[in-house]
Amino acid sequence: MNNTVAIVKTQVNTLDLSAQMEPEDAILDSLDAPAHDMDRLWSREAEERLLAYQRGEMQAIPLEEVLAKYRLS
Repeated sequence: MNNTVAIVKTQVNTLDLSAQMEPEDAILDSLDAPAHDMDRLWSREAEERLLAYQRGEMQAIPLEEVLAKYRLS
């Protein structure tokens, strides 16, 4: 953990419970902000993967196989 985070955590712990929620809400709001650059990168990646699939350079994996990989046993 970097020093800034440690300082913030220490300061937040001195606040009453309702006041502790304010910085948390601000952090979560900032994480929910649109990331247009990232959206463009993922869009480009998806297009390139689709084209590679259409050219026969990439194979599709059946949905059931993908889901089975992540199911808990």
